Amino acid sequence: MATTINYIDRQALSVAAPYIKEDLSISNEQYGYIVSAFLLAYAIMQFVSGNIIDRIGIKKGFSIAVVWWSLASIAHAIGKGFMSFVGLRFLLGIGEAANFPTAMKTISKWFPEEERTKATGILNMGPGLGAIIAPPLMAFLIYQYGWRMAFVITGLFGFAWLILWQIIYHDPKDHPRLKNNEKELLYNIDNESSNYVKLPWTEYLKYKEVWGIALSRFVSDGAFYFFIFWLPSYLVDVKGFDLFQIGMFSWIPFLASDIGSIAGGWTGSMLMKKGMSLDQSRKRVMWIGAIFVVPVLLCLYVESPMWAIFFISVALFSTQFKQSSLFTIPVDLFDNKNAASVWGISGSAGSFGAMLFTPIIGWLVDNISYSPVFVIVAFLHIFSVLIIYLFIPEIKRVSQPVTI
Repeated sequence: MATTINYIDRQALSVAAPYIKEDLSISNEQYGYIVSAFLLAYAIMQFVSGNIIDRIGIKKGFSIAVVWWSLASIAHAIGKGFMSFVGLRFLLGIGEAANFPTAMKTISKWFPEEERTKATGILNMGPGLGAIIAPPLMAFLIYQYGWRMAFVITGLFGFAWLILWQIIYHDPKDHPRLKNNEKELLYNIDNESSNYVKLPWTEYLKYKEVWGIALSRFVSDGAFYFFIFWLPSYLVDVKGFDLFQIGMFSWIPFLASDIGSIAGGWTGSMLMKKGMSLDQSRKRVMWIGAIFVVPVLLCLYVESPMWAIFFISVALFSTQFKQSSLFTIPVDLFDNKNAASVWGISGSAGSFGAMLFTPIIGWLVDNISYSPVFVIVAFLHIFSVLIIYLFIPEIKRVSQPVTI
């Protein structure tokens, strides 16, 4: 649910973008820099927030993050132009960056390794759900109240969720409703890390596997963010959509991405239960997903907006199918004392890559068209998987316990 709210706040700008750009005379290239400001803060703070969560704990750390990003989202209502939106998106990125490092640390504490891809698949439904809800919700709010008030209303969702979070979430050892056998299972999972120590961040960079995850995401995350931040603009600019049509149809690809998350998580778990190794199950899922992103190129050859939405839906299904395994690798490689930090490093690398890609998208759209962007996006995930093969010949635990 938190990931869904996170992505509603994130996606709100992309739905409102055609109207903000018109109202405030912002070009596509400037919009690209606005998105990059978010991604720069997101990149820096994913690494920082992973370390913070590892040190102060899941509940306290994430509560601070939700308050921050909700206030930043509400503040978009006072945006006056290009530079103010650069600052506001940077502030939003600082808070939102804690979401995935927190979630992956939580998964490492609550799930055994054979169930983690399934849990990650469910987690990865959050971005899709947020992107499903945001277009019709923002279209309605913009039509009724204007884009400024729309940011205020969506920003308040985080505070409502925070109340539930304080009531519902507990660490496994403190949970009041767990049965004894469940506590024992979770204790054993958590106890796997009892002989491990929290590493300084410089130590992570000595592992080629960490470089592999980071470079893999550096290459590929921009492809997903293209659809997150640019899909409504593409549908308006190329397919002639209006606000009503954005609300009616632009959520469909993100429904497909959610189905892909579940399908990828389920497939990974099924392969392991049938006897496939951890390494091979993760890599097979990633290859299948990467290959089936390529048909997004067919968007360049169809006139119908519905066919374009169909091919984008296939691409997003396949992207999240792949990511259900890729996002789990930090938890496979490292114990839960270090998992959030490693995930933060990989997430930071992905956001840096997307940050560099986004202004290029804006320049290409202003000066050429969306066509070269679709060509690039179609193949980035294949390069991402090849990097995993190069740097991580076998996916297995690489952090070592302390011996006494």
